[in-house]
Amino acid sequence: MLKQVTGLGAATAILLAATSTFAQDVTADTVVATVGETEITLGEVIIARTNLPPQYAQFPNEVLFDGLVDQLIQQQLLADSASSVSPRIDYTLLNERRALVANSVITEIAETSVTEEDIQALYDERFADAEEVPEFRASHLLVDTEEEAAAAKARIDEGQAFADVARDVSTGPTGPNGGDLGWFGEGAMVPEFEEAITSLEVGGVSEPFETQFGWHVATLVEKRVQPQPTLDQTRRQLTAELQEVAVTARLEELAAAQDVVKPEAGAFDPNLIDSIDLLD
Repeated sequence: MLKQVTGLGAATAILLAATSTFAQDVTADTVVATVGETEITLGEVIIARTNLPPQYAQFPNEVLFDGLVDQLIQQQLLADSASSVSPRIDYTLLNERRALVANSVITEIAETSVTEEDIQALYDERFADAEEVPEFRASHLLVDTEEEAAAAKARIDEGQAFADVARDVSTGPTGPNGGDLGWFGEGAMVPEFEEAITSLEVGGVSEPFETQFGWHVATLVEKRVQPQPTLDQTRRQLTAELQEVAVTARLEELAAAQDVVKPEAGAFDPNLIDSIDLLD
């Protein structure tokens, strides 16, 4: 039995009184407090706990329990004092209940609709026979004129290391690191640069060529096929895709089984969605 207590600090006394029930079965419907004829259950306290901001995790549960029960009591007192309830609250509750129930169904579909075999099959379909995509690693040097580019190319042809010449003459941001551009795929560079690089053999050095940025000399350092992602790397994405397909299919099935009536075109002024005054 709950003890009758007074004041808004009653939660501690209620908690102490409830300790005698620990040996008994406690459910979400177990009453932890009353306000007049209204019962506040353990389930309501648990839900209130889940809605607390993350910073409240630092508090021990005995402090949180006390505070949450006090909060629910205060809210009930204030709610009981209201002479009327705005329709806005009723509509909000309808929307929130609909959303909560719908989300629980979505979660159930997501957790039960996708198997490991489904994920493997989609991975195989997506990547097993995927076209190989080449990637290039190149270095370049950038100067203002064709003459400067030709002079830099001559130094490289004479045996100077490409990186040393790039550090010496390049005005581009990669100059200090020898012109290294790292790895890139097709379409990542301006067309003139991509054409020059893709026409080279590994180790080859281009003739001077011009882009919108200036004059270049480039070398193809390495070439490879873009590595395919592993199943583990793509598992989350593939699972999400399959879950979305399952939810969509379920929605179509449910819609086909129901008599769904939507408003005819032009039946309502779309600006009505801003008519907050209709809720007062």
